[in-house]
Amino acid sequence: MQSVENKEIHPDMKMEEILTHYPSAKRALFQKYHIGGCSSCGYSMEESLESVMINHRREKEIHNAIQFIYESEEVDRKLKMSPSTYKSEIEKGEEIHLIDIREEWETSIASIPNSQVLTRQLAYEILQKWDKNSKIVFYCHRGHQSLEAASYFKGHGLPNVFCLEGGIDRYSEEIDSSIPKYE
Repeated sequence: MQSVENKEIHPDMKMEEILTHYPSAKRALFQKYHIGGCSSCGYSMEESLESVMINHRREKEIHNAIQFIYESEEVDRKLKMSPSTYKSEIEKGEEIHLIDIREEWETSIASIPNSQVLTRQLAYEILQKWDKNSKIVFYCHRGHQSLEAASYFKGHGLPNVFCLEGGIDRYSEEIDSSIPKYE
């Protein structure tokens, strides 16, 4: 199930191109094949998917890996919430917990109103004490780490978790330009 805006993956495609079009591929390859998580199972961005799979003795699974990357991308797509959707749901009175996962120096520069900073204590409370059906939106600078956070919490049994697509940068661009942007 290839995403409309993404390129078709071919076995000879370089990993850099795959990860550009399918950021979830990194997590997908590690999750299913233990490829790419550490130095012993890593790969070069210049290697093709085929050579990576061969180097990890998975040559017979290349087409399965491609399919799994497509499926992972679809899972990630469902975890994303646009800033306009978030704003619309809040304006309708929907109860949404907004969780900032950025580092302290980043939160000191800018934050989205009514958000909480993720700490170990808060993570524990979310997992152990909050209603499992609570709607939670995680955000970071540009949406990459918050996607990882949403995926983590979803994997721990919370069905209504999302990441703010594009992070605080996109929120600032589309919803509240008074929120400073930073690098």
